[in-house]
Amino acid sequence: MLKNDNISRVIELLSKSNNILFITGAGISADSGLPTYRGIGGLYNNQPVEEGMPVEMALSGEILQSHPEITWKYVYQIEEKCRAARFNRGHQVIAEMENHFERVWTLTQNVDGFHQAAGSQKVINIHGDLHQLLCSHCGWNKRVDDFSSLSIPPVCPECNAIVRPDVVFFGEKLPQHSVKILSLELDKGFDMYFSIGTSSVFPYIIQPILMARRQGKTTIEINPGQSEISDFVDIKINHGAAAALDSIWTQYQKRYLY
Repeated sequence: MLKNDNISRVIELLSKSNNILFITGAGISADSGLPTYRGIGGLYNNQPVEEGMPVEMALSGEILQSHPEITWKYVYQIEEKCRAARFNRGHQVIAEMENHFERVWTLTQNVDGFHQAAGSQKVINIHGDLHQLLCSHCGWNKRVDDFSSLSIPPVCPECNAIVRPDVVFFGEKLPQHSVKILSLELDKGFDMYFSIGTSSVFPYIIQPILMARRQGKTTIEINPGQSEISDFVDIKINHGAAAALDSIWTQYQKRYLY
């Protein structure tokens, strides 16, 4: 169990809070054994893919339209890495805190579905769900938890068009229903804002933290590395997500609930 002054500060602040926003990125699922597609130890490690293009281009809406077999090749590889993995203690802690505090929301960039699998219900999947397949032509959709039996690219059983996972590829717009929920909840405000395991490179990920800072609300980052918001948060915890969250929640419960 981790113990330091920053974790103690977070625990004390939690005791005075009712509303919490968690913003999560690939770092929280790294403890489940999932690689991120970029960065040290990543699935592609900042190298071009076999077709000689950046992985961001291979996983773009443009390439999905023109060369779906390329996009699906790397979607399949990502899903294959997720296949045997499951949610970890970090996801569980957030779900347990959702049941304890008055209002808890999770804004996640991840498409693995681990927050819901761990029990969280108030989740904004801003980048979608990898395992929800849909046909843009006829509207067919189905959840597929294992892609191993799919053709690459898979086709719609209703109209024979190529289907896609319900995720936001590079160059595509965010889902409007998710953006609307996020906007409504941010307007209500939160007492504490956690950024966990994300490099915070997207404006819609960094903006809630900067907004909270302007409003004088508490901001915390849990990340072993530096991110775009590391110099702006009130408290920085330089540990992995699962260990830090478990330590915070375990010590909080011992101090205030038992």
